[in-house]
Amino acid sequence: MTRSVFIGCGAYLPERVVTNEELAHKVDTSDEWIVERTGIRRRHVAAEGEMTSDLAYAAARDALANAGVKPADLDLIVLATATPDETFPATATTVQARLGAPGTPAFDVQAVCTGFIYALAVADNFVRAGQATTALVIGAETFSRILDWEDRTTCVLFGDGAGAVVLRAEVDPDNDRGILSTHLHADGRQHDMLYVDGGPSSTRTTGYLRMRGREVFRHAVVNLAQVVNEALEANDLEADAIDWLVPHQANKRIIDFTARKLCLPPEKIVLTVEEHGNTSAASVPLALNTAVGDGRIKRGDLVLMEAMGGGFTWGSALARW
Repeated sequence: MTRSVFIGCGAYLPERVVTNEELAHKVDTSDEWIVERTGIRRRHVAAEGEMTSDLAYAAARDALANAGVKPADLDLIVLATATPDETFPATATTVQARLGAPGTPAFDVQAVCTGFIYALAVADNFVRAGQATTALVIGAETFSRILDWEDRTTCVLFGDGAGAVVLRAEVDPDNDRGILSTHLHADGRQHDMLYVDGGPSSTRTTGYLRMRGREVFRHAVVNLAQVVNEALEANDLEADAIDWLVPHQANKRIIDFTARKLCLPPEKIVLTVEEHGNTSAASVPLALNTAVGDGRIKRGDLVLMEAMGGGFTWGSALARW
């Protein structure tokens, strides 16, 4: 059996940090209000002129260095983003050019906050099909560009950042390492719950993120628990077998509710939402990189990643590190 094994990860966060206190001077909110409802204390915001490709490129270089892989060795680049540099070409091709990997297939995947899980599933299927041996998967966003900074219900939630992983095909890996399964879902009927108004084929201009927070919360706790259970059932495992849950860092309350539904103790949950806010497709790889970097996630650990985003889309990926 050929599996996609994680051999490296990396991340990048813009230098500018925006605290809750700073936002409280711009909109009717407070540090206490934001922390109580979301768990977020600060977020990073891209500098003027700093684009999604810049963040993605920095995270990609970090991941490749961590993996000891040269750009020329890549067979595939998949970039998850809802905030591309341009309508086209794909931001992945910009990253490919800057890395110096001409000829390597490179394309974007758009599933909003579930984007990294979708991109991981796409890359994993390329590996399983024998069409790629070494793949770079990136999640990168500049959500600060699509926020209405006068809307306190949304502008306090999101931040910018990028995370990346390098996958390598291994036949019969030791201890069943690698991606065990991925599970993807979508329900376009829920469009109006979370979307950005505007686009090339409608208004020709990009608008702002719009969200019905309570409805999103209600769907999230149900869908995320369901897709985690789906991954466990597909691999004949119980929840207590999970060493680490790496959830989409949207809101600490959603993460807490999901963990309780799964009877997972807090010490098994990777939380970075306090420092990064919701970075959409960058959320899961940023959290993953943090836990690998500080030594929590170790070789042989069973890691379950999950996310839900606008669309709605949702999904999970189960891997043996």
